[in-house]
Amino acid sequence: MANDGGLSSFQKRMRAVPAAARAAVQPALAKGAYEIADIIEGLAPEDEGDLKNSVAVTLGGNTTPPYSQPGGAKMVPENSAAITVGSTDVRYPHLVEYGTSKTEPQPFFWPGFRLGRKRAQDRIKRAIGKAIKEAK
Repeated sequence: MANDGGLSSFQKRMRAVPAAARAAVQPALAKGAYEIADIIEGLAPEDEGDLKNSVAVTLGGNTTPPYSQPGGAKMVPENSAAITVGSTDVRYPHLVEYGTSKTEPQPFFWPGFRLGRKRAQDRIKRAIGKAIKEAK
């Protein structure tokens, strides 16, 4: 066999990267989503606790709860996670977040998301980078 200067081993490694990255990102993605959900729960106004208890994390391949905000029941694509608030019993998270003509807004979802996003992104990037380095 002719010496290709390492091209074949490089190509083999590059073919392994997508599968390795997808596999490595799942735990990091889930951990980040659950951390952000915890932050959102901590920021949610507490009346009876229904709003806090309606915060849900849906991992790829599953459907978000019906009547959840933002978006309602939707299928979450692979390699992603959705954090939603609301359920069939709690249909008012958007009214709390943005307020109404009679109540002031009490933002909790988007501030919680913004607080946890950077840490989750960094974790996911590290997991992908590690998978790429280890792909052989």
